[in-house]
Amino acid sequence: MNDTVSFGYEDIDATEKTARVGAVFSSVAKKYDLMNDAMSGGMHRLWKDQFVRRVKPQPGEAILDMAGGTGDIAFRMAARGASVTVSDINQDMLDVGIERAMERGFDSLVWSRQNAEDLTFPSRFFDAYTIAFGIRNVTHIDRALAEAYRVLKFGGRFFCLEFSTTTWPGFKEAYDLYSHRLVPKIGQALAGDADSYRYLIESIRRFPPMPEFEAMIRRAGFTATRVEPILGGLVAIHSGWKV
Repeated sequence: MNDTVSFGYEDIDATEKTARVGAVFSSVAKKYDLMNDAMSGGMHRLWKDQFVRRVKPQPGEAILDMAGGTGDIAFRMAARGASVTVSDINQDMLDVGIERAMERGFDSLVWSRQNAEDLTFPSRFFDAYTIAFGIRNVTHIDRALAEAYRVLKFGGRFFCLEFSTTTWPGFKEAYDLYSHRLVPKIGQALAGDADSYRYLIESIRRFPPMPEFEAMIRRAGFTATRVEPILGGLVAIHSGWKV
């Protein structure tokens, strides 16, 4: 049997997903902040601030920010003194991040093109692993989680910020209407690309619910796992420890 995975509402051969997701992010790289503003109503900036507060980066810590191409999370952690390696599978996203880092004076960041499912870093290398709005786009989530566990030191911590499904009555229906009907139109207007924005919304709907994803994190070996829903679960911060 072929290994099939989701690409938005489609089920496709697993061998196709990396390239198709890559095309999406190459298309939106230059407009990534606008994309996040469109999908979150601008609230992604507050969510990222809250996420980094939970990570609690410390001076001198080695942190891997996976799928962090444009640098949003890395800049926040580097400002607190952490030694951050920014990794992404998409070079166009990394190029945007490098340009932004130069503009902001963040010259200590390390930039590395990496596949989250097959990292080239040695085992037990990082104090923390972060991934924000990226894990739903990998082909095999379980493999990405296994790699996160491998590259963390004992006592290392895993943090993931990802869209989920809100449980608030009324708000869920309103957001579904906004995201499915308006976000692709906004994407067309801002970036000339409705299809990429449509995929990104659909990929949220296909992502595992919060309890299911937390169980996946535990199966990867992490302990003391925790889920912090935001806006009833529209977004969630997932965390766990390697002990």
